[in-house]
Amino acid sequence: MPHFKNRTDDQEEILVMEDGNTPRLSRQHSEGFQHHQHSQLRARLDIQDNLEECDLIEGGNTCSRSCYSWWKYYVLDTFGDDWLFCLLLGISMALISFAMDFCILKLQETHVFFYNDLTPNPILRFLLWTVYPLLCIIFSVSVVQLISLNAVGSGIPEMKTILRGIVIHNYLTWQTLISKVIGLCFSMGSGLPIGKEGPFVHIACIMSNLLGQNVKGFKRIFSNETRNVEMLAAACAVGVSCTFAAPIGGVLFSIEVTSTYFAVRNYWRGFFTAVCGSFVFRMMDVWISNEATITTLYPTNFSGDFPFDPLELVAFSLMGLLAGLGGATFVYMHRKIVFLIRNHGHKIFLHKNKFVYPCIVTLVVMIISFPDWLGQFMGGKLTQKDSLEHMFSDQSWSITTDEDIKAVWADPNIFVSLLFFIVFQFVMTAFCVSLPVPAGVFFPIFVLGAAYGRLLGEAMTSWFPDGIHEGQNSIFIQPGGYAVVGAAAFSGAVTHTISTSVIVFELTGQISHIIPVMIAVLIANAAAQWLQPSIYDSIIQIKKLPYLPDIHSKDGHLYNKYVKDIMRRDIIFCSYESTCRQIQQMLQTTDYRSFPIVDNVESMTFLGSIRRVFLERALERALQYNQLQSPSVSYGDLKELEKYGDRPVVDNKAAIFGSITRHEANSKAMPANSNLLGVPDGVTSQDYSTWYESQLDKRMDFSKCPMDGAPFQLVDTTSIYKAHTLFGLLSLSHAYITEVGQLVGVMTLNEIQDYLEGRIQIEGNRGPGHPGHSGHPDREERPAGGTSATVRSTFELDPMHIIHK
Repeated sequence: MPHFKNRTDDQEEILVMEDGNTPRLSRQHSEGFQHHQHSQLRARLDIQDNLEECDLIEGGNTCSRSCYSWWKYYVLDTFGDDWLFCLLLGISMALISFAMDFCILKLQETHVFFYNDLTPNPILRFLLWTVYPLLCIIFSVSVVQLISLNAVGSGIPEMKTILRGIVIHNYLTWQTLISKVIGLCFSMGSGLPIGKEGPFVHIACIMSNLLGQNVKGFKRIFSNETRNVEMLAAACAVGVSCTFAAPIGGVLFSIEVTSTYFAVRNYWRGFFTAVCGSFVFRMMDVWISNEATITTLYPTNFSGDFPFDPLELVAFSLMGLLAGLGGATFVYMHRKIVFLIRNHGHKIFLHKNKFVYPCIVTLVVMIISFPDWLGQFMGGKLTQKDSLEHMFSDQSWSITTDEDIKAVWADPNIFVSLLFFIVFQFVMTAFCVSLPVPAGVFFPIFVLGAAYGRLLGEAMTSWFPDGIHEGQNSIFIQPGGYAVVGAAAFSGAVTHTISTSVIVFELTGQISHIIPVMIAVLIANAAAQWLQPSIYDSIIQIKKLPYLPDIHSKDGHLYNKYVKDIMRRDIIFCSYESTCRQIQQMLQTTDYRSFPIVDNVESMTFLGSIRRVFLERALERALQYNQLQSPSVSYGDLKELEKYGDRPVVDNKAAIFGSITRHEANSKAMPANSNLLGVPDGVTSQDYSTWYESQLDKRMDFSKCPMDGAPFQLVDTTSIYKAHTLFGLLSLSHAYITEVGQLVGVMTLNEIQDYLEGRIQIEGNRGPGHPGHSGHPDREERPAGGTSATVRSTFELDPMHIIHK
């Protein structure tokens, strides 16, 4: 007897199975009928899963059957699939991270070797210094272009969108994984100021998705939408922890940058996965690199007894304020650079070829950082990791005995070198993270913040060489502590996170500066949030991904504004009185994945919603001439619907390089010609045409059309503030608006976004037929379901076409 899996999911929409033997839907008993069909669908899916398992066992040899039985009935049943999934994900990501770090290190060492040891000729050294990174970037761009364009960029903005309930097609596939891993290794190996954290979060999420898809025991996780999202959240945490060996900061950072609301019940998954990943990641150094024990990545030895003078808190506060202003400026500059390239790139031939812009930026960076030229004034020979180790040095550079630091930063003096380094890193990072290669932004701005803190710390040391209070109570200033504070504050300002303070403690292994770090990070966040969005939210806006703007304290009037003031009253719907012709016309002229259904046009009693694929099957059945074979929804369609539910779908290619004009997945449009199945044998064309026209004028039969009887709906007097909270908490894309059980409108994420950003002006209650959007042209649609309607796409189409599903 097959074992039926328990698939409880509070957020799953109710899907029902098409069954030819079920009675016609009774409106009075619709709720019980929906639950009956829902249970039938679940049983059908579970039976199919168990049949697949039986086929797997019977098709293998004795050894494979024994291994599979041991895995399923002992390991999974004893420990639980969640624990094993998190353990396997953490270990696999640690191995991938260590292998990538090794490859990146060898590529960077090769670059330095070409400059130092290959030839003494200065011209050849210059050519090798510039050509080698150029070849790495060209190879990285080629990999991305040939394998998967979804590997471009950080990955955190897209994962934030996915965790909101949006489906981005082909973003978590093995092609994207290969492209991301290879492209990131070569882009970072080139020596450009780009980071690993964001792309590695994307890699971890891809691994989570592939494990759920391909490992038999974990398919229950993948098939359940809510559990799959929970595992993606854990993957985000392990992606950060395997980059910095910071499990606590990794979990907190992933929550801050990817979640608006976080379920505490998922906390243990993130911590367990992050701890497994960071432990294996650091143990690899012990096993392979012959380290004595597990240590921090950037150990420091600051004085723990007297780490700072209380009066230095004033300087730390000022650091936080300046870091907030600098972080906001960085986000603004990055956005302007992207808009400049996109809007005016054709004028400077940057859009002619995808290799032109990366090559230009790489050449400029390498020419400026050439160690025999300007690079000698900004530590041009150092990698980002080496630069960060120098910034966290315990001693002041003016009195240090470290010859390596003196050789790099003492010419002409430490202040000029640090200033040049900060300006160069600030500008070039903004350009490099906009390249069409896998590129993260966190680590470069972390190094930049450390340099900024080091500059202020060295200045304080020169101004107060014996400490602020001279005499017996004097406490010497530690410039390395300022670098730690600056790194946390600046990176926190750019990303709008507080967890950078925890990450910096785990990186350095000391918490002696916990109070200065927290003060600076809080002040930096306050200043940056007042001026600009975070770098990840800015990228979401640049790519026009759907997002929910935050409500600020000044938006208290939202308590007195209602959804009926901003909802769309002109909607396309079905009714039990709709004819086949009207349904066919609706499917031909729209590309929505679901439609509301009402009792009739006069009463407008809201009954639920119907998926597009089910309507297409029902219409095909109604227009079948002999009706001996009833097309039904395939098992693959049901699995697809179960996985994605009613979530909107995004094609991410358009977000990177252009726009598309029509969604290509899960929206199979009806043919334009009326003869769907061809003229049957033995029937004249005239007779068939007469029959076909008569069928189109008959009422649509919804008895065999599965319907969701409980889609999310709001009363028209619900406040916009409450609607905003529900959309963010439940990751909704749309909600139907009812008044005393009657369907009166629909509100989508787009309406809330437009209103909060000032693109909708409320002037009292609008009457029917007036969407009320200023500055956004509506899209005209032909009538469907017995009523005419004017419908606007849920999301703007320029430059990405995102369709409300």
